[in-house]
Amino acid sequence: MPNIVEEFNEYRAKMNDKILADNNKVIKRIFNLDTNAFKEGVLDVKTKELLGLVASTVLRCDDCIKYHLESSHKAGLSKDEVVETLSIATLIGGTIVIPHLRRAYEYWDALEANSKID
Repeated sequence: MPNIVEEFNEYRAKMNDKILADNNKVIKRIFNLDTNAFKEGVLDVKTKELLGLVASTVLRCDDCIKYHLESSHKAGLSKDEVVETLSIATLIGGTIVIPHLRRAYEYWDALEANSKID
């Protein structure tokens, strides 16, 4: 059975390398801004990741949802914290985000399963 976490991370890394290899100043600055925005600041990393998860869900970006789920998992957030965050995102985004909610649950389960293997 394919590992959706590994597939996502491998594809993301490969394509990010390809994109950044073009040495476009604007794209590099956007990537850098994104990286730095989610570092510890006045808000802690966990809060920032949950905010990113809400925004990504409302905007219906599956890649972004996966990224923030994985970052949330690595930051030590619990499933309950993530599910409560996703419930707020679904409330704000409406029923159109339910397919993304399904995939988010699937990805979180895969993250938890992978952490048991490691």
